[in-house]
Amino acid sequence: MSDTGSGAAIGPLDIRRVMAALPHRYPMLLVDRVERLVIDRSITAIKAVSINEGFFQGHFPGRPIMPGVLIVEALAQAAGVLAVESLGLADSGKLVYFMAIDGAKFRTPVEPGCLLQLDVEFVQKRSSVCKFAGRASVDGKLAAEASFTAMIADPPA
Repeated sequence: MSDTGSGAAIGPLDIRRVMAALPHRYPMLLVDRVERLVIDRSITAIKAVSINEGFFQGHFPGRPIMPGVLIVEALAQAAGVLAVESLGLADSGKLVYFMAIDGAKFRTPVEPGCLLQLDVEFVQKRSSVCKFAGRASVDGKLAAEASFTAMIADPPA
């Protein structure tokens, strides 16, 4: 990720700040901490992958692997924090909804005990629709990547 440009860097952000930005809660909250957030540009967040996660009971017994769709969801949640913080929407009730996922690729399994690093950058930012590029890695090794589009909207009535 580049550090050039006018965005102000903030971080680290603890779980309380993450929860102020996202409506997700256990068991669907997949961002534990934000290491660095550059307003209007990028975020580096962490998901601590624990054997206590419910999905490991069935994915897969004897060989626990984090489902790829949850890795992409973790990237999207990191993008949600980036969007909410960049647009000043924390505690506003606004939600960030997936609109599209493109080019998702899974490179290496993510296992319990890992710290999954989530790096997401804005590709395009508008008031209600944003495009992102995300990469998830473990110990510097690429685990997954995807581009995705999200819409910022009011929650359903």
